[in-house]
Amino acid sequence: MIYQNDKNENTQNQFSNALKELQIGKLLRNSNITKSCGISAYGVFQFLLLLVFQGRNLFRFLNSKHKDQAVSKNTYYRFLNETSYNCGRFLLLLAAKVTSKFDALTRPERVKVLVLDDSVVKRNRSKSVELLAHVYDHVEHRFQKGFTLLTLGWSDGYSFIPVGFNLLSSAKKSNRYNEISENIDHRTNGYKFRKESMMSKTDAAVLLIQRALQSSIKADYLLMDTWFTTEPMIRSVMDTGLDVIGMVKQLKQRYTYKGKKYTLHELKRMVRFEGARNIFGSLVVTTKTGIPVKIVFVRNRNKKNECLYLLSTDVSLSDTEIVRIYGNRWSIECFFRSSKSFLKLGTEFQSHNYGAMVSHTTIVFTRYIILEWIRRNQNDQKTYGELFFMFCDDIQDRDLTSALQSLMALFVEHILTLSADITSIIKCKISEWIASQAAFIRALFRDISWES
Repeated sequence: MIYQNDKNENTQNQFSNALKELQIGKLLRNSNITKSCGISAYGVFQFLLLLVFQGRNLFRFLNSKHKDQAVSKNTYYRFLNETSYNCGRFLLLLAAKVTSKFDALTRPERVKVLVLDDSVVKRNRSKSVELLAHVYDHVEHRFQKGFTLLTLGWSDGYSFIPVGFNLLSSAKKSNRYNEISENIDHRTNGYKFRKESMMSKTDAAVLLIQRALQSSIKADYLLMDTWFTTEPMIRSVMDTGLDVIGMVKQLKQRYTYKGKKYTLHELKRMVRFEGARNIFGSLVVTTKTGIPVKIVFVRNRNKKNECLYLLSTDVSLSDTEIVRIYGNRWSIECFFRSSKSFLKLGTEFQSHNYGAMVSHTTIVFTRYIILEWIRRNQNDQKTYGELFFMFCDDIQDRDLTSALQSLMALFVEHILTLSADITSIIKCKISEWIASQAAFIRALFRDISWES
């Protein structure tokens, strides 16, 4: 449907094949995304999905020499604005289908996680956008005009799949510039999305988690940053059946240890700090309401005099395992960056209609899922099926320390095959590099010797 040139033809062919494999047309119908006449909803959706690979927005494409490849702009904008479509259900169905496939590629004991985070979608130049709000940007540390994109994703350590979102306005009426349009039928899915946009961030987050689990998306832990890792939120997440691993701030909260209450700073003094270690230790404590948690004290590489605090409701996990699992939270940061920089999240359509923004966000998330589907199928040899499992076990997750040590050992083994002069130069440079690092990095290579 979209004009193909030599540069993007292969990408679009791969997308088309992926759409067929994932039965996108069926998922759209099951989400009430259908049309009674004219071009099919699947055709419109496919066009909008592939538009980003043309290097132009809808307006520019419809005014280019390839405009005969598309239909009228009103068709696309009606599709984006339609209030009967259930975009949230479509995304959940797609995510459940993809995660189920990826889950089958790994061993059952491999840890799968849900990741929760938010990002600001700016609309600073807008005035009449439906439900436009005054929201705080934690990156720039100031208020912006726009929306808070609350996102829940799934990860197995290799792939990240967004499973749901809420384009939040504000729960406080005083922070909203505009309200819900009076023309919206209160019986529609579009009106329901608008009402949910005015929920508190924590309530909206719990709702996303519940819907994901009800859609048979399997996970062992929920990963959160410091904003979400509060006791009420932890309790709500545990009620869904998930354990929590999150970073916590030193605020006014107290934890009970050996019958006495301490702050995080006071608990830190009870742990022995060694200069060459990244993980200083841990303590099992209880929260104010009696939830047993393990607090892991981790080196803050940006501020040597401070440490980071990781909280886990699964106290049976080792310190290194808690740190390793929490490292999967970085995948959602990469997702936000890729979606905004390359997939045109928040910038492709500048509609004043809230429903259009929800539809567009769904399209961007679908692009990311399909790209991840293509990448996984091309690069993961386990997609070959049972034949792979007959000859190879699943790659084990490794922490940073063991990974760096193994990498250096492999490197040493390789350079020994080179000429003596080149080997001598490389050894000298590597030794200088190790000596220039911090103590905890130098300690990783203490067992590495050129003679071994």
